[in-house]
Amino acid sequence: MRPPRESMLSKLHSRREGEGLFSRHRGRDQVERAEKEKHVRLEAPEGSQRPLSSGSHIYMGSYGRSPRLSRVSLGDSSHAPQASVPPSPRTSISHARLDLLLENLDLDLDTYGVEELRDGFFDASFFKPKEQDREQLMKMAECTLPAPFQKQHPLSLKAFLPRQWHELNSVARRITTTRAGIKLTKSFLAYFIAYVLCLVPAVGNWLGPFAYIMALSTIINHPGRTIGAQLDGTFFTILGTVAGLGWGALALFVSSSTSVARDGYGGVVATFLLLFIGPIAVIRSYFIRSYQMGLSAGIAVIYTCLSDTSQEAKWSKIFDYGIPWLFGQAISFLVCLLIYPDGGARPLAVGLHNAFAVMQDGLKLRQPDSIVLYRKLAWTFVNLSQIYRDLALDISVTRFLPSDIIILRNRMQAVIRALLSLRTDTSLFTDFEYYNETGRLGKGDETVIDIEGVAKPNLEKTMIEDHAIRLVTQKLAEPTLELLACMKNALSTCDAVLLSMSGYRKFLGPPDEVSSDVLGSITSIRKAIIKFDNEDDTLTENNLLPATFSDHPRVVEMFLFVNPIRQAATSVEALLVKVMEMQQKKRGWRIFLPSYPLSKSLQRTNAQVRHDRGGVTAGFFFRSQNQLRRLLHEMQSSTYRPLPRHMDDKDDHSPIDQDDDFTMDEDGAEKRTLRYKAWVLLHELQGFETRFALKVAIVVSMLAVPAWLDQSKGWYVEYESWWAVATVWMMMHPRVGGNVQDLVTRSLTCILGAAWGGFAYAAGNGNPYVMAVFAAIYMIPMMYRFTQSSHPRSGIVGCVSFTVVSLHAYYTHGQPTVVTVAWTRGVAFVVGVVASVLVNWILWPFVARHELRKSLASMILHLAIIYRGVVAKYIYYEDGREPSTEDVTRSELLEGRLREGFVRIRQLMALTRHEVRLRAPFDPLPYSALIEGCESFFEHLVEVRQASLFFHPNYMSDNTAASEALLPFRRDAVAAILMNLYVLSGALRGGRPVPRYLPSAAAARKKLLDRMAEVEAEYALERGVSTPVPRKGFGRKFAEVYQFAYSQALTQCVEQLEQLEKYTKVVCDEVGFDAVEAT
Repeated sequence: MRPPRESMLSKLHSRREGEGLFSRHRGRDQVERAEKEKHVRLEAPEGSQRPLSSGSHIYMGSYGRSPRLSRVSLGDSSHAPQASVPPSPRTSISHARLDLLLENLDLDLDTYGVEELRDGFFDASFFKPKEQDREQLMKMAECTLPAPFQKQHPLSLKAFLPRQWHELNSVARRITTTRAGIKLTKSFLAYFIAYVLCLVPAVGNWLGPFAYIMALSTIINHPGRTIGAQLDGTFFTILGTVAGLGWGALALFVSSSTSVARDGYGGVVATFLLLFIGPIAVIRSYFIRSYQMGLSAGIAVIYTCLSDTSQEAKWSKIFDYGIPWLFGQAISFLVCLLIYPDGGARPLAVGLHNAFAVMQDGLKLRQPDSIVLYRKLAWTFVNLSQIYRDLALDISVTRFLPSDIIILRNRMQAVIRALLSLRTDTSLFTDFEYYNETGRLGKGDETVIDIEGVAKPNLEKTMIEDHAIRLVTQKLAEPTLELLACMKNALSTCDAVLLSMSGYRKFLGPPDEVSSDVLGSITSIRKAIIKFDNEDDTLTENNLLPATFSDHPRVVEMFLFVNPIRQAATSVEALLVKVMEMQQKKRGWRIFLPSYPLSKSLQRTNAQVRHDRGGVTAGFFFRSQNQLRRLLHEMQSSTYRPLPRHMDDKDDHSPIDQDDDFTMDEDGAEKRTLRYKAWVLLHELQGFETRFALKVAIVVSMLAVPAWLDQSKGWYVEYESWWAVATVWMMMHPRVGGNVQDLVTRSLTCILGAAWGGFAYAAGNGNPYVMAVFAAIYMIPMMYRFTQSSHPRSGIVGCVSFTVVSLHAYYTHGQPTVVTVAWTRGVAFVVGVVASVLVNWILWPFVARHELRKSLASMILHLAIIYRGVVAKYIYYEDGREPSTEDVTRSELLEGRLREGFVRIRQLMALTRHEVRLRAPFDPLPYSALIEGCESFFEHLVEVRQASLFFHPNYMSDNTAASEALLPFRRDAVAAILMNLYVLSGALRGGRPVPRYLPSAAAARKKLLDRMAEVEAEYALERGVSTPVPRKGFGRKFAEVYQFAYSQALTQCVEQLEQLEKYTKVVCDEVGFDAVEAT
């Protein structure tokens, strides 16, 4: 038996505990392999026939002669590249990472000189999975939890009172020190004016018995918003009210037109009500812009059809509702226009100021928590688009052109995109400081690593690498520091200029000490860029720099640190130029009409309506998922079929075949068949919009029936029980239905509002001054809850219940009794709240943890599609189909959508804390780790795409023999990753266990790297070239550096895939073996 060879692995630059599994670009490990893995060869039994190495007497079948021998067949010699050819960087870092994943696995099995051709198939390698320590996995996942999980659980009874006290103090501080106080003042002032007018007898008598509709009008479209949003709300609420009253009037007219109709007036009115409430529910849920119109229309038609029902139509009630509503809208608009008016410039200024603050934080080195910084940058990237959208949706009064803001947004997002690729951990400046102090390089003299407890010098650190590190440090450390300082100063200058132009600098910052000299900042950063480029060119031409960086990964890491900084400086310079252009225009205050595209604006609405509507997190989540699906569907709209192996058959095959349901016209535009259009229509009818309409129709019809029955319509009309139906319409949401906490909170606010309204009347026996005081005490906190807290729907139902009870008691002089008025209306509101929540629980409920699992399945599938697209477009593309500028722009757009998707998924995960789970508490750790793993996989794909732009990844494509030799290995590496992603996605979507054995992407990657090393060696000996080919405009150094980053990122994708597999098995479990019963 041959003696086994010992193996030793060591890690350099240790990470923080738990962050190693989810690192992106920062703090990467550098690992080294000292010796080869263990191999044990057993002697063949006596008398056994030894296999023939030539394989001449073996039946080949689907096998063929192998152009290379396996390592086992070669004996002790490894089939490595020739000594005269420098090895690729892949052979150092990537191999060491893969060896860690494939530890104790023997991959070099003897092939006896043959290999399977596998035409059209890929060869998957399966290995016994390692035993996983669940406790250790959960411990590593703790560092990935988002910020909301760092707080106490919202359903904890022990922390309930302390949390309420803390929130009360926080609200008081916000109201007294921030703009929230002004917003609350405006909202409450409009309501209070309308409420006091309702208490004036002359006004109340003139407006009629439903004069309190004026106060309700100021609640639904309160003035705590921008002028443009107020105009938008005024128009839509009036339009909705007119539509609701008009349809209700038509229903009353038809029901009383003939004696037959009068006999069945209840059925006629009910039919009209359902015919209106169903479509308006679909419109309200599909076109979010129409929310205020749909809400107002629903309340108006419910009032018209259900209040004071009788066989004879009472047309006066149309005016009793419509006129007070118009006066309420007029009061709200005047308050919004006269009290601290906001034309939309302040939200824009706040958003830009916060974005620049986060961008400046992104330039700080050695961040204490890089994960938090990364998430802030990603959120800022997403929020910049929302800032522009809110400005362009409505009429605005600003000094900024909307066209300038969209360009500014693109430039700022380009800077953030560059900051996301920066590496904050580097030894460049540490070595530079040490060299300035001692005159020699500190960490290059001797590097000591700990292998199995024994400290030994790193023998592979040669003098060449020491000189190279010293040279890079001397040349680039100071210019890089100067670039960072100029970039930070440029961002602060942009912040100062834009805030000064907005008119809010003295309120928001930055302080006056920050310079507004944009031209000076441009000059400084351009000088720094020129200095860096000169030093970089000098360094590249220096003879002391190694001819190749293949053996010096530390040198490559330094270049990978400074090059993204240089690219970020270009983005900052472009941002400065745009800011200077905006500054030089010196525009005054102007009114700008809405400029957002009409088709898109119907699917969007302003910030205050999004808040008042409720379900903001779920709404953003579903919208981002839909956008991703549409974008990725465009990438899969055609079926790809590979080109034939023999070029003679090329004319008979097309690489892309259109689906049978799609045809192309003469101009190349896509035309869809009638069959496909019919399918789309039927499929849309199964969407959440139709389901929401069905749920609303069921609840409305059930609660409205007593209004038309002789035995119940008396008390229904007397107690105004139609408010139960109106409450259902206000409380139901197309996406989210509420949880136990929402049910309890909304019911309590209904009861509190009704009780307080009764107390307001009873305290002074109907004294209007006492009622006004009670209204102020109650409505200030309740109006804040509706307009600014995270529970708007409980706030609005509390406001409405108090208004209805108190003013109805005032108009009827407390008859029959104040208690009767309070409890009957209060019960109606509670019934509406309970019915809306229960129906949403029973019919197509929204369960955050289920949506989280499905969204992760979709995200993994999206990653598979994006990985496939990156491989096809940026790596293994055909000649003449290099990635163009349009391809890069499209990829950046898709990456932006993915970043928003990860932000929304984390927000969705926070909703799981508010759900009660009977089986066991929901464990967010594996889900959080899966989100982080998906995001890391995505960021490595972005790094692959960006690195491929600096060199030709497939630079041996002109060599047919080399390409054919690598084809099966490339196919195996890509197919293994895709199959794993597809399997994990399917398991999460269906809630099925994950197969125990999955194709080893690490083994496929390692085989590809080994084969590439051999082919590259042969290619280099044949052509005399051993380095990658740079793209036009970039030198050899860029090509080598980014080849290293490219290969490292692909290997890290494999690492992240391993983590996704582990945590998916924690979530979905693992397929076991069925016990075999004895027969």
